[in-house]
Amino acid sequence: MEPILLVLILALVLVATVSGVALSRRRGRGVELEPPPKDKTRPVTPPGPAGAPPTSPEASPAPEATEADAPPADTPPTDAPVQVDPALVEQIEQAFAEPEPEPEPEPEPEVLPPPVKPRFRDRLGKAHALLAGYVGSVLSRTAIDDETWDELEEALIRADAGVGLTSEVLDDLRARVKGEGIKTSEELLSALKGELKDLLSQGDRALHFEQGGPNVWLFVGVNGVGKTTTIGKLGKRESDGGRTVVMAAGDTFRAAAAEQLELWAKRAGADLVRSTEGADPGSVIFDAVERAAARGAELVLADTAGRLHTKVNLMEELKKVRRIAERPPARLSEVLLVIDATTGQNGLVQAKQFTDAVGVTGIVLTKLDGTAKGGIALAIVRELGIPIKLVGLGETVVDLVEFDPDEFVEALFS
Repeated sequence: MEPILLVLILALVLVATVSGVALSRRRGRGVELEPPPKDKTRPVTPPGPAGAPPTSPEASPAPEATEADAPPADTPPTDAPVQVDPALVEQIEQAFAEPEPEPEPEPEPEVLPPPVKPRFRDRLGKAHALLAGYVGSVLSRTAIDDETWDELEEALIRADAGVGLTSEVLDDLRARVKGEGIKTSEELLSALKGELKDLLSQGDRALHFEQGGPNVWLFVGVNGVGKTTTIGKLGKRESDGGRTVVMAAGDTFRAAAAEQLELWAKRAGADLVRSTEGADPGSVIFDAVERAAARGAELVLADTAGRLHTKVNLMEELKKVRRIAERPPARLSEVLLVIDATTGQNGLVQAKQFTDAVGVTGIVLTKLDGTAKGGIALAIVRELGIPIKLVGLGETVVDLVEFDPDEFVEALFS
């Protein structure tokens, strides 16, 4: 009997415990009521006082909110504006913004290297090649014999030094061999180069410039030797050196001579005086001197006609031009004969004609880089006693250089 009673008590206690737990859960959730069914037969709300519009269900006042409908105290209202940190917005925009392209660096101005003065050794390849075989043959001999002298004679004649000059040079060289006791080919060749250097060094090779008035450098020579180009190159060099230059287009008989000189005048920053085709060359030189004196220019570079030197009227015309160039305030300080080195011995004939007519003070030997007849330089100096002052070793402005006898001879025989 006692065990049965004990089982009943335990059963009651268990039922009571389960019931209490269920009841507490129900209270925690609250009573959930189902919404009332929609009444389709709901009567219309009767109208209000007379004159008042009928009241619709939608216009009926909303029921007051209860505490159960209020949101929790820690929940922000949904209609309140969201506060955003401006710094955060800026960081986000910067993170997603496309990077601005870096500006391209400005190109640095191209700096051209200064022009390099050409060397005779680099530009006299044809003349050197002509003499190289003879020089090599002479140096290969152990003694100075007749064949040695024959080879030296042939070399000088082929270089267009002329028969007369060659005989004189070799006669002087034979005397030195006997007097100085020269025995070897190396000593003989060194003595020959010394003879030629002494010959080419005769005369004053400087370009003269006098103070006190416009200096006139008069350029003469036959057509095609490069007078106008020489004037342009020399004018550019003198202008770059600080002198004020006026160019006179005195070759009024050659078509386009004035136009060619005008291009050079623009390159050199020089003034140009020209006239119509066929005009008196003397009047052009006169006008150029007058303009130089009026503007304080220091140098007048005067071109002249270059018809064949055998024409008597050309030589008479050049004499007239020279007289005009000597009139004050002008100072005629140079008369330069331009000779094409490729003409060889014909250049010597030209030099004699022009020297007799206008008194040449110096030679400009052009196109020396394009010929093997470098011996014409020896013939001109030997026959006329006129120094070579300038030589052309190429096409550019810097290729018109002062003549250097030592460098010239070494380039030929070394």
